[in-house]
Amino acid sequence: MEHLDALILKLRQTGLAVTQPDGTTLRVQSNGPMRSVDMTTEEYPGFATDLQAQYMALMTQAEGIAIVTETIFENRFMHAQELARMGRTSGWTGRGRSWPDRGSDRAGVIASDLRASSSLVLAALAARGETVIDRVYHIDGL
Repeated sequence: MEHLDALILKLRQTGLAVTQPDGTTLRVQSNGPMRSVDMTTEEYPGFATDLQAQYMALMTQAEGIAIVTETIFENRFMHAQELARMGRTSGWTGRGRSWPDRGSDRAGVIASDLRASSSLVLAALAARGETVIDRVYHIDGL
């Protein structure tokens, strides 16, 4: 599981307990409120750009502001506008391609790709009330 070391480190920094009970499984448990932790995508062995959208959805549940910086792909923030529609983000920071996250709840979003779709599903699961996600064909059948 060393390919997930950067993710595991970030999860632990938020205050989540991460264990590997059998070497092939990760168990993530919360022991209280999560702390916001900044994250920058990097080439392996750094934080994978493929996990950036899901991490951003997680940070909407943390206390404070997390700065998420994408350095690999410019267009990997497609989900950020949709999270903002849910009332989950506050806007560009002016510090490159970064996005600070906050949490609140609203609904009615559009999935633009596989990674964005998964982040919207995660955010919707954490939201109160009903969330409608259109164009989920990216994850339909997974």
